[in-house]
Amino acid sequence: MESLATYRSKRNFGDTPEPAGVARPRGLGLHYSMQCHDATRLHYDLRLEWGGVLLSWAVTRGPSLDPADKRLAVRTEDHPLDYLRFEGTIPAGNYGAGVVMLWDIGTWQPVDDIDRGLAKGHLRLRIIGRRLTGEWHLVRIKGKPSDKGRENWLLIKQEDAAAHQPDPVARYTSSVLTNRDHAQIAADAEPRPFGPPRKAPAPAFEAPMLPTLVKDAPGADGWWHELKFDGYRGQIQIGAEGARFRTRSGLDWSDRFESLLPAFEELPAKTALIDGEVVAGADLGGFGALQRAIGEGGPFRFYAFDLLERDGCDLRDEPLSKRRKALEALLKDAPPMGLIELSTVIDGDGAEVLAPICEAGGEGIVSKRSDSPWRSGRTTAWLKTKCERRAEFVVLGWQPSDKRGREFSSLLLGTHEGGKWIYRGKVGTGFDMATQADLAARLERLKAPMVLDKRPADARGAVWVKPQLTVEIRYGEVTDDGQLRHAAYVGLREDKPAEEVVMDSEAPTTVSDGERVIVATIGVSHPERVLFPPKGPTKLELAQYYADIADRMLPMTANRPLSLVRLPDGLGGQAFFQKHLRKGWPKSLKPVPVETSSGVEDYMYVTDAAGLVGAVQMGTVEFHIWGSRRDNLDRPDRMVFDLDPDEGLDWEKVRTAAFEMRDVLAELGLPSWPMLTGGKGVHVVIPLRRTVGWDTVKLFSHTVASHCAERWPDRYLANMSKAKRSGRIFIDYLRNERGSTAIAPFSVRARPGATVAFPLSWQALEDAPGANAYDMKRALAEGNWDNVGVPAPASLPAAIKKMAQLWG
Repeated sequence: MESLATYRSKRNFGDTPEPAGVARPRGLGLHYSMQCHDATRLHYDLRLEWGGVLLSWAVTRGPSLDPADKRLAVRTEDHPLDYLRFEGTIPAGNYGAGVVMLWDIGTWQPVDDIDRGLAKGHLRLRIIGRRLTGEWHLVRIKGKPSDKGRENWLLIKQEDAAAHQPDPVARYTSSVLTNRDHAQIAADAEPRPFGPPRKAPAPAFEAPMLPTLVKDAPGADGWWHELKFDGYRGQIQIGAEGARFRTRSGLDWSDRFESLLPAFEELPAKTALIDGEVVAGADLGGFGALQRAIGEGGPFRFYAFDLLERDGCDLRDEPLSKRRKALEALLKDAPPMGLIELSTVIDGDGAEVLAPICEAGGEGIVSKRSDSPWRSGRTTAWLKTKCERRAEFVVLGWQPSDKRGREFSSLLLGTHEGGKWIYRGKVGTGFDMATQADLAARLERLKAPMVLDKRPADARGAVWVKPQLTVEIRYGEVTDDGQLRHAAYVGLREDKPAEEVVMDSEAPTTVSDGERVIVATIGVSHPERVLFPPKGPTKLELAQYYADIADRMLPMTANRPLSLVRLPDGLGGQAFFQKHLRKGWPKSLKPVPVETSSGVEDYMYVTDAAGLVGAVQMGTVEFHIWGSRRDNLDRPDRMVFDLDPDEGLDWEKVRTAAFEMRDVLAELGLPSWPMLTGGKGVHVVIPLRRTVGWDTVKLFSHTVASHCAERWPDRYLANMSKAKRSGRIFIDYLRNERGSTAIAPFSVRARPGATVAFPLSWQALEDAPGANAYDMKRALAEGNWDNVGVPAPASLPAAIKKMAQLWG
């Protein structure tokens, strides 16, 4: 390259370690670095990438963050791009002999036209380095005869947020790359770690606290607002192994954001867990630019907005306002306008804050209650209001294109709802040629049969794929049948598993204490009420759980009379056991007439998610179900043995009891499946053909329980007496009579920790650590009837005959 002729003519590359090549370093944007060069005179070499080389200036006294200082910067020969990260010793007798320390590195942006600025003698630039940030000026000054052809410039700091910080020359005296000083570089010493000594492991990843989507932003009382970013949500873990980056689903993406992590390792914390979002650095643009930056190795910027833990101090239960102050203290020495930025807090009415952000082309805002503690999962203490509709969808297939240069005409999109894939329409715009080629190559490897129940009418000629690719889509609206209109592609998302992509429902009103959030068409009042103190879940989180688990709960719960355990004031308040339907309750709770000793009474049943959520709205925590369905109440279709252990009895004995009960029933020709109750015991459930009445089922179950108690008297009893239960398990057969109920599969229990009654296979029971091993999050993630292996309904009369043969 012609402009490197001077550089090469001054160096003997057989004797100096300086690079001779011009290979461009990884990363988007224009690269920048500054090297502290201990030569004849200590100076700082500024390097700016432009035109395939590094424009270079020797700053005699180093940079100053005081705009009143004007530091002499002598223009030197252009350097090759390889010089950007050079650090080492130039031997004596060579041009520039001395030790070169990489003092800073990052990217830079021209504020004005670069070539015009160079010609005119005034270059305005923004630097985004680890140490230098903000806007700067390079101004050429008129030469003097004594300059002997030198081109002298002045490096001046612009007045901005990065100005007037502590003197960087005095503050940073070691390499930004290896943390070595000049003497250690000259001695070829090993790199040193940044930050304070760290021996403790980093805090564990915490599932993120997620905002609820609303149409209208809340007012000013008790709320503040932050910008909604267009990037990847993530957590930074700092500990003995340095800094690591975790995505919102807990994936370790440290390798993808490697260039960002050293800035966190310099923070003055031995351990920390920081919540925030990564965006494309150097003002490169939105989410698409971030994807390109990930592929190229940067640049990135991290906006921090919460601190969960620092130096062993757990901050999760502290109010947001206190966590914010702790975060500000942690980041107070981080360079402003740099790689790590505090998310800006904006006070005022949400609507007034949102309007100018949308006008400027922003994403929207996230409004947060300043008194809210940290709680994993969806919450109404944080609310998001969008300027435009954007959400994640999964690619289910593509339609080929007949146009040259176009890999496909459109992508077919879907979401995962209730265990099924739902078609959400097509997207055919927003792709450039490179993006189309990349997506086409990915999709070609995923060809598979269609996963939809029915082929969409507008999907003629479609090629179907495995639902593994998640994309972000901008759209105008959603039609009544759930299809997107005016959809445009934004980018590929790899931080969210496809199975977790659901349609982002939008609450119709602002949410705060006393107002309602819509879940499964039901308005949930007092959504922030904590039902399981001190940490939750809240009423809204419980409602959302039942909406999300409905597809797995309803096959066993729908169309059966219910009894509900209601705790309107949460755990610790008064509890109600309710079986009758009340006036004024949501219509999704339906009446079923039941003949009782007092006459015909209206009990209740549900058929859909709205029914479950409607019960939660009325204070329900637990759902208990009859053993028969409403179309034939006197013919049970299930039999349940509740293994209820004495307090303190070892879990291993309870689990063994379940397997023994399974074997006893199997001898009688009755296959079964187990369910952890969410408390102490296990239910052994037998599906039945509806051929006998309640009296027969109760008598049979009593006989089985008594047989086990007689066979193993030291382990079981068939009498519910507490006094006789010491060290033994009560085989509760009394749930097998008309009007009795048993806890429904996937029901939350009114117990500390909000444990869940969880059905599982016999094989999985062998590894279950306890009857209360599942909470709502784990139940949602792992609950699957296909894994349970529910057997076909069995004949009880046949089992009775078998019992007579075996037991006499």
